Amino acid sequence: MLATALTVIAIVTQDQSALRAAPKDSAGQQAVLWQGDSLEIRGEKGDFLQVYDHRRERGGYIKATQVRVLSLKPEGAPELLSVVRFLKEAPGSEALGISYAAAYLRAAPAAAIDGEVFEALGTMAERLARRATAGRTGKSGEMLAAHLEVVANYGVTLTSFERDGQVQLCYNGDAQRRVLALPATAIQKALAALALTKHECVAPNLNPVERFALDNWRAEILERVDLAQLPAVLKNRLHLRKAGVWASLAYQRARRPELGAVVVQEAASRAIDELAAINKTELMESDAAAYSDAAIRVGASRWAAEPGLPSASTKVPVKLAVHTTPGQPGETCVHLVDAKHDLKNPLLTRCTYGIVWPASAATNPQGDVLTLAVQPLDTWREMWVFRKDAQGWHVDAVPPALDAPNLGYVEFAGWVPGNAQLLAAREAKVDGRYKLSFETLKLSSLETDRQADKPNNLSTFYRWQDALWKGKTVSLR
Repeated sequence: MLATALTVIAIVTQDQSALRAAPKDSAGQQAVLWQGDSLEIRGEKGDFLQVYDHRRERGGYIKATQVRVLSLKPEGAPELLSVVRFLKEAPGSEALGISYAAAYLRAAPAAAIDGEVFEALGTMAERLARRATAGRTGKSGEMLAAHLEVVANYGVTLTSFERDGQVQLCYNGDAQRRVLALPATAIQKALAALALTKHECVAPNLNPVERFALDNWRAEILERVDLAQLPAVLKNRLHLRKAGVWASLAYQRARRPELGAVVVQEAASRAIDELAAINKTELMESDAAAYSDAAIRVGASRWAAEPGLPSASTKVPVKLAVHTTPGQPGETCVHLVDAKHDLKNPLLTRCTYGIVWPASAATNPQGDVLTLAVQPLDTWREMWVFRKDAQGWHVDAVPPALDAPNLGYVEFAGWVPGNAQLLAAREAKVDGRYKLSFETLKLSSLETDRQADKPNNLSTFYRWQDALWKGKTVSLR
């Protein structure tokens, strides 16, 4: 059989297939081929096909049972698409599925191509990226590396960057962008939007300008999805993604004072509303981690939805208060003041490159402790505690967790009578797990005295929790 490369090709279906120098099993091995490799057929001899591998620029013979001969004529396109649909849901066969998708795109008339094949191609590319991120060793690692080389030959581009000490691989999303541009079902467009806006695929080395532009683009992509035609489970996933994106936008907008407070509040309110829109009865167990992730992101930025405090010239504090002024470029200075110490002669001044939320300031009844929310990252919010002791005033930062800043928030939740403890709610992702705790902290050291996973399980917390905190926090979702 002799066929031209324009109408017929051979796709390798078995990993580690041998390309031999002659049509016999004992012949020398020219190369090792992997599923998804595309070969030009130049002839046949016995049980072997004579082929040419354009990727390796090498010819040879391969057993006919190790390949599938495909017609690239338009009438063969429906069969190719059927195989793509099957392989889309077959983990481990991504390279083969992508090769069939590429064959379909070559065979099908342009007018017949819609978003379906690109949605399938994107799904397989994403799954392959997840497998590569998880990592493999030994033979499985060799196979995974080979599959990555195969799909790269079809134009599938994976980007990589380091996150939390691990190499993260992500598909660049070209197929999903085509889904949004072509005729496609509402579900296909929703899945494409979710793939394009994943938080874990936002490169951590983006500068503020690039990150702001990316978050605006992610929000725009999600807004283009029509929720009315989607099943409840998919609606939930879009609400979760929107909540995280708008929470990040609230932080990014707060870093740009020229935009004004209104747009910051709008973004934060939108994030809170999207989280509140979740239908918990339709929340799948597999989405539990995404729900916690979205809640932490919203929790970190929730103070952006609150109006700021009056300026220093409009009100003299009875006890303690904070006022902010610009410091070095990008820096905010926090001044602790009271009735006897104004902005020019503060009790204490501390500057930070994080976002300070003055509306979060809470003073204890005795007037010698003040807590303040400070957000150094879009997904990380700390609690500053100003305290007075025999040496004078000082401030300490209480972090959401003791590991590297990643995903978490900690917030003031109430004062315990006796001026020895304060209440705090803490939620963070620690060692890959999401942890929510309600705690009593010792004012003397800010160490955790007692903690529980629910307020009702800690009598002190349940009794003295602050009403304003209870009404605004996302930790009680």
